[in-house]
Amino acid sequence: MNKHHKELETIRSDAREIFKGCLTAVDPYKAVRRFVNLEGDGLVVGMEGESKTELDMTKFDRISLVGAGKATAPMARAIEELFGERIKKGMINLKYGFTEKLAFTEIIEAGHPVPDENGVKGAGKILDFLKSAGEKDLIFSLISGGGSSLLPQPAGDITLSEKQELTQSLLACGASIDEMNAVRKHISSSKGGHMARAAFPATIVNLMLSDVVGDKMDVIASGPFVPDSSTFKDVWEIFMKYDLKGVPAVIYEHVKAGLKGQIPETPKENERIFDRVFNFIVGSNMLALEAASAKAKDLGYETLILSSMVEGETREVARVHSAMAKEIVKTGRPTPPPACIISGGETTVTIRGKGLGGRNQEFCLAACLDLVELPPRVVILSGGTDGNDGPTDAAGALVDPLTVTRGKDAGMEAAEFLDRNDAYHFFEKTKDLLMTGPTNTNVMDVRLVLVC
Repeated sequence: MNKHHKELETIRSDAREIFKGCLTAVDPYKAVRRFVNLEGDGLVVGMEGESKTELDMTKFDRISLVGAGKATAPMARAIEELFGERIKKGMINLKYGFTEKLAFTEIIEAGHPVPDENGVKGAGKILDFLKSAGEKDLIFSLISGGGSSLLPQPAGDITLSEKQELTQSLLACGASIDEMNAVRKHISSSKGGHMARAAFPATIVNLMLSDVVGDKMDVIASGPFVPDSSTFKDVWEIFMKYDLKGVPAVIYEHVKAGLKGQIPETPKENERIFDRVFNFIVGSNMLALEAASAKAKDLGYETLILSSMVEGETREVARVHSAMAKEIVKTGRPTPPPACIISGGETTVTIRGKGLGGRNQEFCLAACLDLVELPPRVVILSGGTDGNDGPTDAAGALVDPLTVTRGKDAGMEAAEFLDRNDAYHFFEKTKDLLMTGPTNTNVMDVRLVLVC
């Protein structure tokens, strides 16, 4: 077979294998073990060839771990294997189903993306423990995607139901993760540096698996141990930008009080509470994209990584990617077939209908409408590295020029399903869902355009 003209099913199989390679590269357990090492009485944190932090372990009486996120269980396993019975306490909040057996760490499963009472309970226990820590405590903080929703300790008189109501409004209006986290940090007592304030003067080694565009530390899980760069003014402007008239009254008044200086701002850079906090990103979207490129090359593709920072409305981003597929078919640019174009980041969906899906499925449904005139040697895949795209059991989807026809054969019009944000039910019938199950990692999304 001419390598430029693989059969469609082979290209689809290649896309799945490339995505699988991404997940292997961002395994949270391996990421932590690469970053954290013991050398005699010294703790060395950092990667080879980069600046490292070294701590004298003889200065600490107690080692503990806390954390939250979809990938936190395997991160905790890595720390447990490194320190064993020296760990005196461990507490982590995980999304339901993203758990595993740990020896020294208490696990609380909780709601994501909408927080629930279990999350509040777990966040409260972690905060109470941090407040009891002293200067001879070494605490590992293990943070990954989803950590913000999983540490939902409300501030002031705000209730969980009011936070849930606002979270749903922010999800529905298409607010970016940066905007959502700026709001969360100012209506919570567990985010935006507040945990660093609670733990001072303990030493904190904060290990983060990044799920945000640009790997901004104060945005990952809303930065519980990181100085906050956002302000109450920013939150107010987000409310105005999206015309969020349904903001619960107590949250509205809380933010207004912050604007007037009646409520203290979140902790900022240069405050002494951060003197003993060491922040590290142990895994990121770019690492996944580089793994995708390596796997695609092994399969015989010419590769091009566009960016790990792609944001914007999902449907518009999808059209850009399908346009690249058309260009490769027609002119062989920007790279000739067999080609694999790779991008990452996190797009947003403006919800207009009442269907089921997520941003990756919506991306693929929008893209497949543009592929119908192309020959059957193009595949587009979009998947969330956590294995859950929106409130579904699919990681995303993969489509080709025949997807729309398969839908019609099943009595469905792709455009109608897109109009009502119902990509899941469309792809369920066309057999185009990307199913991985919970991956216990999360570094945003990976998108592939394969042309042979």
